[in-house]
Amino acid sequence: MAIRQIREQGDEILTKKCREVKEITPRLRELIEDMIETMHDADGVGLAAPQVGVLRRIAVVDVGEGPIILVNPKVVLTEGEQTGQEGCLSVPGKAGIVTRPMKVKVEACNENMENVTVEGEELLARALVHEIDHLNGHMYTELVEGDLFEVKYEEEEPSEDGGTKE
Repeated sequence: MAIRQIREQGDEILTKKCREVKEITPRLRELIEDMIETMHDADGVGLAAPQVGVLRRIAVVDVGEGPIILVNPKVVLTEGEQTGQEGCLSVPGKAGIVTRPMKVKVEACNENMENVTVEGEELLARALVHEIDHLNGHMYTELVEGDLFEVKYEEEEPSEDGGTKE
């Protein structure tokens, strides 16, 4: 597994629609593993293949319950609305206010090309739709209400035992 470089806004690949995956090859299996590692390393909750330079319909999402792997995902149902702060690993240090569905239902395949259905609410719904947008060549910045703003991350203070405080 390897950490891959995350493409940033302005990179043309982020504006292109991704190709459907017909079969999971060893190379695509490695891509999925690398995407999960890259997402976790960057403290993200989602990552789409074009963000690491690959135009395939693959995304990974992890809102704290373990990674969800989505191959050829499609949103099949949305319910309600939520408006809140959203950011993206491809737009580091920035965020914006975006309205997304409160609940979504996504049909996809997993890493073994088995059909799966993922239902999500709140953050998971936001992350699923955000990553699927990437697969269609769209970024959250197209949906921002108002202007993007700087996001400041608090530095973790060292604890007495040399680790960091949670």
